Amino acid sequence: MRKVIDLQMEFWKKDIADIEFDLRSRDEIPKLLMGLQHIYRTPPIREKVFNVLKQIVPKPSQETGRPGMDLWKILVLGTLRLNCNWDYDKVQEMANNHDKLRQMLGHSKNDSGSSYPLQTIKDNICLLTPPILDEINQIVVTAGHDMIAKKKDQKLRGSCDSFVVETNVHYPTDTNLLFDAVRKMISLIAILCSEIGVTTWRQSHHNILKVKGLLRGIQRLKRSTSKDQTQKQRRDQFIVSEHENYIAVCQGFVSKAKETICILQELGILTAAQDLRLSAVEGYIVHAERQIDQIRRRILLDEKIPHDEKVFSIFEPHTEWLSKGKAGVPQELGLSVCVLKDQYGFILHHHVLERQTDNQLAVAMAQGAKDRFENLVACSYDKGFYSPENRKQLSDILDIVVLPKKGRLSAQDKEIEQSEEFILSRRKHSAVESCINALENHGLDRCLDHGLHGFKRYVALSVLARNIQILGHLIQQKELKRQKWKKAA
Repeated sequence: MRKVIDLQMEFWKKDIADIEFDLRSRDEIPKLLMGLQHIYRTPPIREKVFNVLKQIVPKPSQETGRPGMDLWKILVLGTLRLNCNWDYDKVQEMANNHDKLRQMLGHSKNDSGSSYPLQTIKDNICLLTPPILDEINQIVVTAGHDMIAKKKDQKLRGSCDSFVVETNVHYPTDTNLLFDAVRKMISLIAILCSEIGVTTWRQSHHNILKVKGLLRGIQRLKRSTSKDQTQKQRRDQFIVSEHENYIAVCQGFVSKAKETICILQELGILTAAQDLRLSAVEGYIVHAERQIDQIRRRILLDEKIPHDEKVFSIFEPHTEWLSKGKAGVPQELGLSVCVLKDQYGFILHHHVLERQTDNQLAVAMAQGAKDRFENLVACSYDKGFYSPENRKQLSDILDIVVLPKKGRLSAQDKEIEQSEEFILSRRKHSAVESCINALENHGLDRCLDHGLHGFKRYVALSVLARNIQILGHLIQQKELKRQKWKKAA
């Protein structure tokens, strides 16, 4: 049975709306908790957010079964994790011992018996989905606009840019990717055989160390810098032979794994969980065979592997090799994320780019933000988003489009880009870099969750946490001014 939160107060507990925070604190935790408190203590906002949170679990699960973690607690812990850039161990420690946070979760100071196991926190935060987080984000941003705007029809002006969020992977080479595939293949099939009683892979640990030793030997190899051609050729032949030995050993383990799979399938005694594990082994075999083929083509046949055939992680296959042209950063491993913010710092819309470039997303970002916030009238971009078709389509969506053109400018383009409105918007466009930097400092520099769905959830949760923090900051500054005026009076 799932509840959003138990609104029936017990006499020894403190109401979330009555929690007091240190208004002088510059840390992100009080700001985030004040933003969450504003959501809770404002009935119209609370009702909307609670209705969205109910979508996390099916309706029958809300009414029957064992009591699960309250959905409000999931939202609090999830946003706190991303806003503070914590791992799950830190979240668990704070959830069990931080007084203000425990009050926000609905506990009293004397409620020491209620603790949160690590796996429970992980499993529940993973229930959040990008669409649910996007709906809550719209509610939060609207609440922030209502707090700021003196007029309900105040126009929004956006800035749009993209940045790379790295996946949690090591630097890829074809040899270490082959080792990753073979290591996982051997370890998983050894566990299966051990459960069933097949002794074929009893030396699995030794086999993994054998492959690892060959990999380390290859990683230490260097090309000869000698001017003697004979010595150079001898060194090149040695490098080739070491790679041949490496892929031969790996190929032997792959062939042995295939034979074992046939034996296990013929026995017909595998459970559903063991069948899933066997499917995972087959997936790692595919990865291993691809890497063996690419090493053979690159080293033995001196062939250049096309970029679209390469995989940069067998654990996070959605990882892309991205070069943004930044000084000192030749490449980044991850996915690009595009964000569109308004003049108040709230992130109106975001999108994860999958094998897309900025110019393919300029119109979609504006349209997505416009659908969510009808009073968006202007948006600025950088040159990477430009195309003639984009400028034309954006003009139909927005009143003011600030989209600098690449290359030489025509007389008409010069007239557009030298206008006062265009120049003013271009000067303010750099504010989006501050927004991106804030996201990176609050958890969105490297994604620690697994899979493409986990990546998108991680990004959406970070955007929501950032907007709640901005909302909390506005409340904090408003309360400080009120206290200042009170003292002056």
